[in-house]
Amino acid sequence: MKGRAEAPSKITADFIDRILLDLKEERPVRRKLPDGGRLYIDRPLPFICLYRNPAGSPDSVTGRLVTSEASFLIIPSGKHRKEIKALLRAVSEAMTEIFGSFMILEIWASEFSRNGEHSPDGTPGFRILAHPAHKVSPAVHELGRSLRKIRILKKQAEVEIVRTARVAPAGVTPLMTPAGAKSRKCHLVGLEVDPVYLSAQKELYPMVFKKLRRRISLAMKRSFHAFALMHTHDAPINFRALGRSMVTKTVWSIDRELAEIASSYDFLLMVTPVNMDSAWKKFRRRHFEKLPVFYYRPIPVDPSLMKRKLFSIGMDLIEDPTLAQLFGEKQLSVDRELTMLLDRGTSRFLYGSMQIFGGVSEDLLKTAKNILNTIPPRTREGTGRNFMKAEEFAELARDEISFYRESDREFDSGVFIRDDIYSGLMVSWGDLLISKSVKIPRGRANALIQHEIGTHALTYHNGRMQRFRQLSVGLPGYDELQEGLAVLSEYLVGGFSRSRLRLLAGRVAATHALVEGGSFIDTFRELNREYGFSQNTSFVITARVYRSGGLTKDAVYLRGLEHVIKYISSGNRLEPLFTGKIAARHIPIIRELQLRKILSPVPFLPRYLQDPGCTQRLEKLRNGMSIIKLAKGAMK
Repeated sequence: MKGRAEAPSKITADFIDRILLDLKEERPVRRKLPDGGRLYIDRPLPFICLYRNPAGSPDSVTGRLVTSEASFLIIPSGKHRKEIKALLRAVSEAMTEIFGSFMILEIWASEFSRNGEHSPDGTPGFRILAHPAHKVSPAVHELGRSLRKIRILKKQAEVEIVRTARVAPAGVTPLMTPAGAKSRKCHLVGLEVDPVYLSAQKELYPMVFKKLRRRISLAMKRSFHAFALMHTHDAPINFRALGRSMVTKTVWSIDRELAEIASSYDFLLMVTPVNMDSAWKKFRRRHFEKLPVFYYRPIPVDPSLMKRKLFSIGMDLIEDPTLAQLFGEKQLSVDRELTMLLDRGTSRFLYGSMQIFGGVSEDLLKTAKNILNTIPPRTREGTGRNFMKAEEFAELARDEISFYRESDREFDSGVFIRDDIYSGLMVSWGDLLISKSVKIPRGRANALIQHEIGTHALTYHNGRMQRFRQLSVGLPGYDELQEGLAVLSEYLVGGFSRSRLRLLAGRVAATHALVEGGSFIDTFRELNREYGFSQNTSFVITARVYRSGGLTKDAVYLRGLEHVIKYISSGNRLEPLFTGKIAARHIPIIRELQLRKILSPVPFLPRYLQDPGCTQRLEKLRNGMSIIKLAKGAMK
C-alpha cells in the first residue's frame, strides 16, 4: 500500500511527480519523508497544515496538532530545505489549479521561539500571523474567533492577531517569500501556540493536550471553510466536511477491540434479577415487611481481565480527534460498567450507576410529582380479553420484523419468550426477549412494538449496518436518548397511555428515594400508599430501581422523553436520532462523520413515520407541548 513504504533518503523530482499524479487522480497521499517527515493529503483540498520540528529541540507533541487534519506536512528539522520547498511549491500549484487559491497554515509552539515565555498560569494563548497585503481576513478572523472560545481548566484563551510580512517561527526562514506566495495564489497564515499542555520540563499533560487538540482542530476547519467560501471555486456546505474521509486500519482495529469487549456481556441482563416472580410472592406472603432476596445470572466474563484488555488498546494511536474523543469516552464507559459488575450487590454499585446514568434533578422530580398528582392513580386499561399474552404479542413482533426484513435480509432480530424476564419486555443485541408471564393491554400492543422493535431493535440494526461497531454496541450515555425516543414512539402511534406516563414518573420518584438513602420497603410503601400504585406495580418499580445495589437507569425514560420533546420543538429533525445507539450530545459528531463520508445515511426509519396520524402528532410537538399536555392528550 502506498505510504507504508520506507522513507526515501531524498525527495526527488520523480517522488514529487508520483505525488502529483495521485492528487490528479484523487487518490490519497500518505508518504514518509526523510528524517521523520510526513506528508498526508486525504483528497484534493484548498489548504495544508505545516509543522517544522525546531532544530535542536525535538517537539513531537506539538507536531500532533497538525496530524488531526485532512492535509498536513511535517518537516524534519533543518534538513532537506530545498527539497521540501520544491515539494510544497508543487503541491500548492496543483491545488491552486483545482481550487483557484490555496491556504498554508503553519503551526509552532511559542516555547521554542520565545524562550518559554508562555502564560505562567496555564492560560491558553495564540498568536495569528498573516501578511497585511493578503486578503485572508475572513479566514484569519474566523480562526481568532474560534480560538477565543477555547477554555482550558476554566481559563479562556487569549488571542492576538499580528499583521506581518514574515509568517514563520522566530529564527526560521519562511517556506515562501511573500512574492512567491502571491504569484502562486497562496495565502500564508501562522499560528503560534502557547504549549500549556507541556510542563516546564516538557512533560506532557495528556488530558489538556487532548482537549486543546480537538478545539484547535475545529477552529482550523472553520478557518479553512471561511477561506474556501471566499477564495475557491468549490467550498463544502459545512466546515466539518473538511475533516478526514479516510479511516486508518488502526482505528478499525480499535473499534473492533472495543466492540468485542463491550459485547462480551449484556450489562442489563447481568444486573437484573432472575427470580422476580418468586421474590414478589414471598414478599407478599410476608406482608411486605421483610426485604426480598434477589438472585442474578452468573457473569460470563472476568471484569478484571476485561479491564486489563480494555486499557491495553492503543487509543493514543488515533490521530483523528473526533474519533479519539468517541473511543475514549467508550473506553471509560465500559470500564465503569465492568466496575459495576464487580460491585454488583454492594453499596458501591449505586455510585457507579450515578456515574453512568446520573441521578434525579430537582426539575425532573418536580415534573414527575406533577404527573403523579395530575393523573388519577386508578386509571385502568381493560381486563380479561383486552389483554394479550406472550405468544400473541410475539407474533406481532415477528410481523413487524418481517416488514423491515423485506427491505434488507440483514434485519434479523429474533423474538424469544423467556421465563427469567419478569418485568415484561427487553431488547438484547437486537433480539426481543418477552416474559413468559407478560400481559399486554391490546390498546398498547402497537405502541410497545414500536418501542421495542421500531426503536431499540431498529437502531441496533442501523448501527450494525455502519462500519463503526460502536453504533450498534452503543455510544456512552445512549440510554437516555434511546428510551426517550422509544417512549415518544408510543405517543406517535397513538398508544401512549396516561397510566404509562404515570409509571415513568413513579420510576423517577423511586430513583430519587434510592439516591436519598430510602430503603426498599420505604420506597415500596411510598409508591403504594402515597402515589396509589398497586402493590404489584409498586414492587416491580422498586425492584427495578434497587436491583444489584441501586440502578438509576429508570430515571432516564422520563428525562429522555423531556429532552426529545424539547429537541423536536426546537425545529430539529427526528431522523438523525435513528442513526444508531447514540446520545444527544453525539448528534453533531454523527453529522460530521456523515459529511466526511465516514458514516452512511440512516438505513432504516420506523414505518410509523409514514403514518398521517404520526405526522399530525409531530406537528403538535413542534408547536410546543409539555409532558403534562402530552398526558392530557393521551389515551385513558
